Amino acid sequence: MQESISLQPYVQEVEVHIDREMLAANVFGYGELQGRMIEARVVIDYQGETVTAKLLYDQEKDYPLMSLL
Repeated sequence: MQESISLQPYVQEVEVHIDREMLAANVFGYGELQGRMIEARVVIDYQGETVTAKLLYDQEKDYPLMSLL
């Protein structure tokens, strides 16, 4: 996941962490990735302007949200 994001235009840095403890096998014997398992940070540089964003799971909203830092 981290490598594919790094291939996108303007991406300068990317970090992705997956909580593997939440990755339990389903009835078919493999785990399914969900937004609550992912924490990510990305730095974008576009025309000399740099922005950092972070993806975190919001338990109150029960949804992964990205915010600018």
